[in-house]
Amino acid sequence: MLKKNNKTLFACSNCGNEFPMWNGRCLSCGEWNTLKEISGELNNMQDTGGEIIVAKPLFDHKSEKKVRTKTGFSELDTVFGGGIVRGSVILLGGEPGIGKSTLLLQILENAGKVLYISGEESLEQIKLRADRLAIDTKNISISSTPDISNLDKAIADFIPDIIVVDSIQTVYYSKISGSAGSQSQVKESGLLLQQLAKKFEVPIIIIGHVTKEGVVAGPKMLEHLVDVVVYMEGERGHDARILRCVKNRFGNTDEIAVMKMESAGLKEIKNPGSLFLSETENAPGSVVTVMIEGTRPLLVEIQALVTPTSFGYPRRTTSGFDLNRLNILIGVIGKRAGINLSSQDIYLSVVGGISAREPASDLAAILAIVSSFKNKSLPEKTCFFSEVGLTGEIRKVSHAEKRKKEAQKLGYRAISSYQNISQAIEKNF
Repeated sequence: MLKKNNKTLFACSNCGNEFPMWNGRCLSCGEWNTLKEISGELNNMQDTGGEIIVAKPLFDHKSEKKVRTKTGFSELDTVFGGGIVRGSVILLGGEPGIGKSTLLLQILENAGKVLYISGEESLEQIKLRADRLAIDTKNISISSTPDISNLDKAIADFIPDIIVVDSIQTVYYSKISGSAGSQSQVKESGLLLQQLAKKFEVPIIIIGHVTKEGVVAGPKMLEHLVDVVVYMEGERGHDARILRCVKNRFGNTDEIAVMKMESAGLKEIKNPGSLFLSETENAPGSVVTVMIEGTRPLLVEIQALVTPTSFGYPRRTTSGFDLNRLNILIGVIGKRAGINLSSQDIYLSVVGGISAREPASDLAAILAIVSSFKNKSLPEKTCFFSEVGLTGEIRKVSHAEKRKKEAQKLGYRAISSYQNISQAIEKNF
């Protein structure tokens, strides 16, 4: 084994890389003021022996079909790749109060014998939520002890079918210095949970809060340790919740499940349809597009508001749309379509709390801006999807036929056949 000496390290909260001394800027990712002090261990590279590495032929290894546990939500099972795999570690991230604990209680109702480690809420608080959701809790056992150092003994005695840790920022490993939620604690606690899941062949679901940048608080290494990473997205003022898979060792990534928050908990929406369309659909500045989320087409409304600026520098504000992408599209409109927006404030929003991440929404965003600027509505029951290049050309996007079929199902006519934005603007205004 290698001999170790304790020494203070500094870890970047953005990328997770460690450094022997503090810097104002992370030398790896370039972010400022992200280095936090942790207690670490540095290795003295002295060979004192170790375990002999034995390699086995991969060809001779017989793969076994993974045993999966159903969640009770068919859409969520699709996100997980068919269900929760035994021995896997799942990280469920999201903003505080968005509904992560509510979803977990609904999953756990039919998950067998459950060990619930809660570092945030007391037994009474969780029981009140379960009663409000009318959940049968006879198979759920809760521990409010945040110290997970002896979790292996609890698993051996209790023999659970599934374990939940709520949340990774509130539990701690007593053999590591630092308070709960610190860089070292989140990292080492995640590593311990991964080892226990593999050792006892029991799935572990970890809840993690996200930062203002939308990533799980703590070292980036936490996402590399787990098998599945799912983010719960949604706006506080909207009922819609999007469960998006960004990493999955047992299935496809980029799959989503659409759910709706109700008084009785989260309800899955198998056919979202017009969930993201508003009632003021045909107003000036309102355009419908078809996005692909995972393997599913969704009709989404994009709204724009263009008003003369009252200041020397025009404002550009977005909700659910990339601000840098908006600035590019504004430049394309001015250069290729001859519409000067340099003296206009532009506000762009995606209805329903969903985010327009793919370039297929470019054409709809441009038409929404021009529609608001000219104060003219677009044709009724028409939706637009296409990527727009810097020269103003309309470019094809993937899954065009699937998008058109989804639009037709809801009574819309999908258009993506323009050659450039000048032609698209001329045909519609």
